[in-house]
Amino acid sequence: MAELPLAADVAPALFVPADGAHGDDVWQPTDLTRGPWDPRACHGGAPAALITRALEAVPLPESKDGAAVPMRLARVTIELVRPVPTTPLRVAAHVIRPGRRISLLEATLSSVENDDAVVVMARALRIRTADVALHDGGPGGAAAHGIDDVPPPVPPVADDVNTAAAAYIGFHNGGTEHRFVRGSFHVPGPVFDWIRLAVPVVPDEVPSPWQRASAAADFGNGIASSVGFGEGLFINPDLNVHLWREPVGEWIGMESVMRTSTAGIGLSDSAMWDEQGRIGRGNQSLLLDTL
Repeated sequence: MAELPLAADVAPALFVPADGAHGDDVWQPTDLTRGPWDPRACHGGAPAALITRALEAVPLPESKDGAAVPMRLARVTIELVRPVPTTPLRVAAHVIRPGRRISLLEATLSSVENDDAVVVMARALRIRTADVALHDGGPGGAAAHGIDDVPPPVPPVADDVNTAAAAYIGFHNGGTEHRFVRGSFHVPGPVFDWIRLAVPVVPDEVPSPWQRASAAADFGNGIASSVGFGEGLFINPDLNVHLWREPVGEWIGMESVMRTSTAGIGLSDSAMWDEQGRIGRGNQSLLLDTL
């Protein structure tokens, strides 16, 4: 396989503003969003990051004195209802259950060139933030409960995540960088993989911690496949991410395993880390099939 170009030489971001004729909040996926199955479709991690960005941008509620109530995302559930094309995508997000302590948000990505058909739906739980006099389960605090909360260090060398079916740059091998601590992309089984975005989600904007986590979380089934590329299908029609702590820094650790069944339904289960400790969990339901 020929050496692939550097991400920054391919595109400035995963998504760039689409032609103004499409209206506001329309984004054009770049080549760095492409998945390993079809160069005309996005890897799920790229639209996951974009729709998470839209959810984070939903205005906060106001307190009785008119100040914004501090809140943040606690859980994002993403439904990948159709293959996400590498053509312009319209983004929309709004509140469906308002509240100053707990609120529920909804967002969609729709294909502009396919009559605005919805390709991704998401719901998010937003919870108010406050100082509370409870045990801190963050870095160091988990040890009080006998939990090992010390992550392995990020290896110094990037790993190969190319596949024979995708001899082109995409999200898996250009939009992100991978460094495996345990296991391998090319060997079926559980893994611990450190993942970081190689470019911003949109130009000239530093990705938020939640955007980095959503982008990495969709790799669970791919990096820890127990089936193996070319041996079977393990498609995830959804993605669920819970974060009790927002990650610090660029790297997201994915400690992932795939569970399969003879019923053709599986699960990808990932403990998620930053370099300071555990941050949450990511899960994907899986459609399993033979080739």
